[in-house]
Amino acid sequence: MLEVEEKEGVLSFRIFVQPKSSKNQVAGLYADPVRGNALKVKITAPPVDGAANAMCIKFFAKFLGVSKSSVEIVSGQSSRSKRIALRLGDSSEEQKKRENIKMLLAKYI
Repeated sequence: MLEVEEKEGVLSFRIFVQPKSSKNQVAGLYADPVRGNALKVKITAPPVDGAANAMCIKFFAKFLGVSKSSVEIVSGQSSRSKRIALRLGDSSEEQKKRENIKMLLAKYI
């Protein structure tokens, strides 16, 4: 089960990145017995000079329909296991977007 946390308007969840893939995509759930479940993400960029991290941010912004500035890697910058935070505002439009994102991620719970 993918754990999506919401605290003070910020949604966060874990991902597991597989760099140098043939295309950018969500590949299901990654079961990590130590850290817990994460969303497995395949990224075309290599893990060099932050390229994979930048691609993760760009991918999730497009995948979730938010701006790139709303997506942040809060931990795991040099690891394949990362925590993503989505910072959304308090407007009714942003609240609706937050609920849509939760529903989208619920497919992986």
